[in-house]
Amino acid sequence: MQNFSEGKFDIVVIGAGHAGCEAALAGARTGLKTAMLTLNLDSIAFMACNPSIGGTAKGHLVREIDALGGEMGVNADKTALQIRMLNVGKGAAVQSLRCQSDKNAYHTEMKRTLEHTENLTIIQGEASKILVKDGVVCGVETGYGGILECKAVIVATGVYLNAQTITGDVICNSGPNGFAPATLLTQNLIDLGFNVRRFKTGTPARIDGRTVDFEKCTVQNGDENLYPFSFLNESAPQNKLPCYLTYTNAQTHGVILNNLDRSPLYNGTITSTGPRYCPSIETKVVRFADKERHQIFIEPEGADTLELYVQGMSTSLPHDIQQDMYHSIAGLEDCRIMRYAYAIEYDCIDTLDVYPTLEFKKIKNLYTAGQINGTSGYEEAAAQGLIAGLNASLKIRGKAPLILHRDEAYIGVLIDDLVTKGTDEPYRMMTSRAEHRIELRQDNADFRLTEKGYECGLVTEERYKTYLKRKSDFENAVNVLNEKLDHSKTDEFLTAKGFDVTNNAVSGSDLIKRGICLDEIVNFFGILQDFSVSVKQTAEIFIKYEGYLKKGREQIEKAKKLENRLLPEDINYGDIDGLRLEAREKLEQIKPASLGQASRISGVNPADIAVLMVYLTLKYNK
Repeated sequence: MQNFSEGKFDIVVIGAGHAGCEAALAGARTGLKTAMLTLNLDSIAFMACNPSIGGTAKGHLVREIDALGGEMGVNADKTALQIRMLNVGKGAAVQSLRCQSDKNAYHTEMKRTLEHTENLTIIQGEASKILVKDGVVCGVETGYGGILECKAVIVATGVYLNAQTITGDVICNSGPNGFAPATLLTQNLIDLGFNVRRFKTGTPARIDGRTVDFEKCTVQNGDENLYPFSFLNESAPQNKLPCYLTYTNAQTHGVILNNLDRSPLYNGTITSTGPRYCPSIETKVVRFADKERHQIFIEPEGADTLELYVQGMSTSLPHDIQQDMYHSIAGLEDCRIMRYAYAIEYDCIDTLDVYPTLEFKKIKNLYTAGQINGTSGYEEAAAQGLIAGLNASLKIRGKAPLILHRDEAYIGVLIDDLVTKGTDEPYRMMTSRAEHRIELRQDNADFRLTEKGYECGLVTEERYKTYLKRKSDFENAVNVLNEKLDHSKTDEFLTAKGFDVTNNAVSGSDLIKRGICLDEIVNFFGILQDFSVSVKQTAEIFIKYEGYLKKGREQIEKAKKLENRLLPEDINYGDIDGLRLEAREKLEQIKPASLGQASRISGVNPADIAVLMVYLTLKYNK
């Protein structure tokens, strides 16, 4: 095969899924010549599984991506079919936006954005080799002999590396949805020093909407008066299509349990590790045998198709069993399956070999992002893609890297978990993983991150001006709420609400702290009429949780003492007396940047941290 030049670039991104798109845009939008190499242009930003963006904790990630200058939130708003707020009955810290997306429109809009981005070249082809010279990336070779010279490479291959789909006893060498797998790169990654392992995920069937009896299902409409994903937009997307809720039943469970011998998950065909928090329907039925039923959501794939996504019914059972299983469910008795469910296995890496910048420890300027890092979900992938793309760009431009800490962003929690603890199963972001979640709410993502994105060169002047106005509006809204209200009107309001009148003048903030909803205060007293929904909500949350936020910040300041005690890169943990053998091995492998990161490593206990603190004081006077 004859090699030939396909050009010189600053950054080459391998993959065009949600991680690849954000990485490529981050590179190009910060002024670097960027190439995005993808197996198939038709799979750009493809939603291989559920046609939605956001969800619990995932909605936080999308808003953080947007606050930093990323594209996922903008594209989600453009292509949403309905939008809802999850966990509305719980505290503000765990409430998350989720939108049902138009699958084809999401792909089309993202592809259009990429095509019209200055400095970005899109190439269809398969990466076969990452070229390295003297321990530094210098290019990518394609399967047809093309050479893309570059200064940095971001590997964002998703679930395509040596992918196999599995349904019953039928195993196909295939990527998701029938797309071709990537078969040429894995061995090269192993040769470069990556530890490669095998993970698994899956997807449910798609059914013909004309064959569903919706009268037997419960309609699930979108919410009104919400804010959108992107801080660039003032109002949430319109709700265009409903979703529906139904349930499995004893017959469904019987079909599954009577055919476990034909399930690849239970007969030994599948040996790789699947996602704990998004299990197949057969896993749910076996693991939760006491449950009489499981929720099933029927969701539209798009406005231009009859295909419906059956959320909650992921499976790798054979096609004939799938028919019996789906037909046992209320509303789906006569449903016609258009695309059968399948499991998919793929290669990924051990992220303990990756720095918090997402740069590979053994090869300079080689970054990884997305499901190759062992994560699951579009949002987790996009967040990593943005950080990898930004850090590659920052390094080439001679600037300090962007490392978000656990008290700054869910993105920081995500990446710190990956590079400090690693993961033995597909990692999913959850609010419970964030110890500072009261501070990391989705409503204040721009206050936390937009300045950082602007300093990195990714946040545009338009985004930055929008942020400054929202910040100013928020401060003004809080000031208004802290002002004393008309005393006579306050007594009338309190009496109507069943509260005792007060001899002292009270403010809107005082009323909020009594548990009164801001909307009621606004409507009765006529204040904050010119402020946006999102600003009013952020102000209300800030006042309502002010005491908790103050305590949270005190905890953050204490934690920063460990985070600020940096560990030298050349430290030899084998020479430190008092460290246990396991701690030495883990510290040597991960090379933590600080005492804080070291304290979160599995196998390193408080006694080991105490030894390190003494060692730093004696050896480095830190």
